[in-house]
Amino acid sequence: MPASHKWFYGLYIVIWIALAIDPKFPDDWLLENVLVFIFFPIVVWLDIKYKFSITALCFLLLFGILHALGAHFTYAKMPYFDSITHLFGFERNNFDRMVHFLFGALVFKPLFEIIIHYIKQVKLALLFVFTLIATIATLYELLEWTAAMTLYPELGMAYLGTQGDIWDAHKDTLVAIIGALCNIIFFYWHYRKAFERK
Repeated sequence: MPASHKWFYGLYIVIWIALAIDPKFPDDWLLENVLVFIFFPIVVWLDIKYKFSITALCFLLLFGILHALGAHFTYAKMPYFDSITHLFGFERNNFDRMVHFLFGALVFKPLFEIIIHYIKQVKLALLFVFTLIATIATLYELLEWTAAMTLYPELGMAYLGTQGDIWDAHKDTLVAIIGALCNIIFFYWHYRKAFERK
């Protein structure tokens, strides 16, 4: 693994440790980080195998930091997003919604860099990654719901961060799909010459 990649992982670990100190709701923090404990080693392994680009690593680092912030403060009570909430007159703190959008926007490229090894046709690879993002976003909402169903109501609500919106899960899935769709548009433009040759 290149030294630059190790620096990225080292920076993430330092930020993650800093945000693991005195979280707002420790039980919620632990629940939010279960997937981090599972997927961080997997991401490192995938990087070793597929050699992510620096851009893909930057996207993963940014998404990881945003998730660490959401876990520290809870997504529904992110204080640094309050000014944006007031500026646009939102009825709720939309940090959670933004992170779901950025999941679709930021995780798309690392997944594409993996899938393109197996699906050589760019258009087909883009469609597959788009479908994969939509599937993951939907499964995550189902996983959240299942986890909340098995926990105390207070922790469940903190974890779900619905903020009284009964359509929260549907909207979170939608914005993740929109984030992925933005990538489809960008990649289509980026690879337009390849499309023209097909």
